[in-house]
Amino acid sequence: MAKATKKKALGRGLSALLQDPENDIQSAKDKNADKVVGSVVELDINTIAVNPNQPRTSFSKDALQELASSIKELGVIQPITVRKIEFNKYQVVSGERRYRASKMIGLKTIPAYIRIANDRETLEMALVENIQRQDLDPIEIAITYQRLLEEIDLTQEKLSDRVGKKRSTISNYLRLLKLDPIIQTGIRDGFLSMGHGRAIINIPDPNIQAEIYEKVVSEKLSVRDTERLVRFVQKNGTLNRKTPKVTLQQGYKKSIQGFSEHFGTKVDVKVNKSGKGKIIIPFSSEEDFKRLEKLIKN
Repeated sequence: MAKATKKKALGRGLSALLQDPENDIQSAKDKNADKVVGSVVELDINTIAVNPNQPRTSFSKDALQELASSIKELGVIQPITVRKIEFNKYQVVSGERRYRASKMIGLKTIPAYIRIANDRETLEMALVENIQRQDLDPIEIAITYQRLLEEIDLTQEKLSDRVGKKRSTISNYLRLLKLDPIIQTGIRDGFLSMGHGRAIINIPDPNIQAEIYEKVVSEKLSVRDTERLVRFVQKNGTLNRKTPKVTLQQGYKKSIQGFSEHFGTKVDVKVNKSGKGKIIIPFSSEEDFKRLEKLIKN
């Protein structure tokens, strides 16, 4: 804790400078701007607000609690980055988890780097910082890439330079956004991997995509199994493999007729190739169900 206290003391003089109305720094050209911009400054946590353009929309309560415990023990080791929006008011550019965890344990101040940037620059910094995180799911990464392309008006080539990823990698992520929303949710929730998504996207029909998704999840198919299934659908135009029809023997047909007459409703029988099957007796209401129950017991 001694180290954390010493670190905080470094920014106290700068904090006082920022709270002086006569030294209201609005741009990098203003007097004393060089002393503040880029320096670690100890800011009153109540003068800081979250960025409404923050790409990250959900924060794990357990993870925040762990971070809060760490900060309580060791202090804020890595300063957050904020931008100055008006006199003595700031907005988080990066480090929102540290900011939230610090507020959670009641810290009065927090170490911060101060940036002076417009909304577009702030959004770009937040998006690029967000994309470097390790715990993003593939869909969250894809959405962030899309926002950088559309809202910051970057080309894929420039985006590749900004985030340090190959254009082909960026394209693969962006293609995931063409998946049916249900499948995107499945990837975000961890039911499917990016590999599964990249295989399913080769099927343009969203209805068939959804059928494949259900099969992959229910049967726990691997990525390679999913790729084989997709190739089958591409070749045959359907997900269902053709199975030979089982013809009911004459004895079954006579019994079905007898069952139907006995129960007063159309009875159906399903039999597979091995001879195993089931008898299906439909009912129309609870009263009808009780009627059938009596007939069966008798």
